Amino acid sequence: MKKLRFWQSWSIGTRMAFITMLPVVFLFTSFVGYSWYSHRAQVAEELAERGRILAKALAETSEYNVISGNLADLRLTINGLVQSDKSIYRIDVVDVNQKVAITVASQAAVDAENRYYEAPIMKQVTWINLFSDNGVPHVSGSSDTKPPTFPTELVGYVRVTMSPSNMLDKQARRFQIELAMAALALAVSGALAYFLARSLTIPLNSSIGALREIRGGNYRVALAVTTGGEVGELQESITEMSVALGQSRQDLENKVAERTKDLVESRNEALRADADKRKLIQKVNSIVEDERKSIAIEIHDELNASLIAARLESQSILHLASKLEANPTIEEIKAKSAAITKLTLDLYASGRRLVRRLRPEVLDMLGLHGAVEEMIRHYDTAHPECRFEFHSEGDFTGLGNELAISAYRIIQEALSNILKHAGATHAQVTLTLSDAEHMLHIEIDDDGAGFSTGSTSSGIGIIGMRERVYALGGKIEFSSEPDRGTVISISLPTREEIIA
Repeated sequence: MKKLRFWQSWSIGTRMAFITMLPVVFLFTSFVGYSWYSHRAQVAEELAERGRILAKALAETSEYNVISGNLADLRLTINGLVQSDKSIYRIDVVDVNQKVAITVASQAAVDAENRYYEAPIMKQVTWINLFSDNGVPHVSGSSDTKPPTFPTELVGYVRVTMSPSNMLDKQARRFQIELAMAALALAVSGALAYFLARSLTIPLNSSIGALREIRGGNYRVALAVTTGGEVGELQESITEMSVALGQSRQDLENKVAERTKDLVESRNEALRADADKRKLIQKVNSIVEDERKSIAIEIHDELNASLIAARLESQSILHLASKLEANPTIEEIKAKSAAITKLTLDLYASGRRLVRRLRPEVLDMLGLHGAVEEMIRHYDTAHPECRFEFHSEGDFTGLGNELAISAYRIIQEALSNILKHAGATHAQVTLTLSDAEHMLHIEIDDDGAGFSTGSTSSGIGIIGMRERVYALGGKIEFSSEPDRGTVISISLPTREEIIA
């Protein structure tokens, strides 16, 4: 099957040239073959016709010479005929006993046909009536009447053997002229196919280069519209898409930079005041979550909207191409349009994943229990090398938004550390809500590499988890040994002033 689809690896220019030249080459081959065959058939037909005519004519005029035995005059006649016509190879006159009486061969003929044309020599009797109907002898006869003749007996044969070389030479020269004209037409068609292919491949190559730059992150691509039709619309759509994506990216980067700068300043101020450190950290975390939510909304409303517009433009190109007559070039345009559609869909999916990381929508819809359960299911599906399990006890519907977000982020950071550093094959998350103690207990257990809690310095992830827990007035403990896994135990109060 792959051998039959070898053309799929060809470039558009090669396919265009192949499509253009295939019928031309077929016509050229058919014309050359038919011309060669017709010339040879014409020679054969002409030789056969001339051979039969010569044999018949000589048989009718050589009757007297054969009967009278005056073969010298007949030989001279035949010799003159052979010398004047180069297509005659040999003429034989034989008697009724098949004995050769005269043989005259051409000195100029090169080859001979493997057959001869034969005509019988018949003895003719002419009936002459010397008397009229009343018995009176004729004095003169009418010139309009011809006495009838009757064949009586066979006296010999005339055999004519023809030579095709002379006629073949003439037909070969004609064939060479036709072949030269056909070859010239083929060369002109090839040049035309080359220029047609170039006129299509050059704008497509520039479009592909622009798309590669966009995929690499350079959205400021200036692609000139150099042609019309569907390819021109494709170039125009790419230019519009690059401008829209570039503007959206610049706006987003500016907003993120501004938000980041504000967050950094807020965090630095919080760190300067040691007494209000935890309260400020709690405030910063709240600001971070709000800003994440704001950025997520902007990504969803602006960047994803631009990607949807780009995808619709690409689908419009595909729709326009579908209205044209199907050929490999149109199929190539469809494939490029589908590739652009897939690229925008992938970027849209990336944006959606970023939005989910910035602001877990499932937390607003399903609450802490449902959000953690969905996160565990995602980790278990996306990372088959480690089995993730989830257990819970209690009713989590009364938890406040701030506590739910903090608990979700703590569990998210712990699972991320397990994937990055632990190399575990099994991990378990347990949520327990105690109404009597007004506490939310979180336990994260894995069978990974573990670490020494006394000598190993804390990483950024663990520090962030501690800061979140302390900001909520909770407790966090790490129980771990090298090669024996890690257990993280967290207790968060659910008092009204904390979760309200």
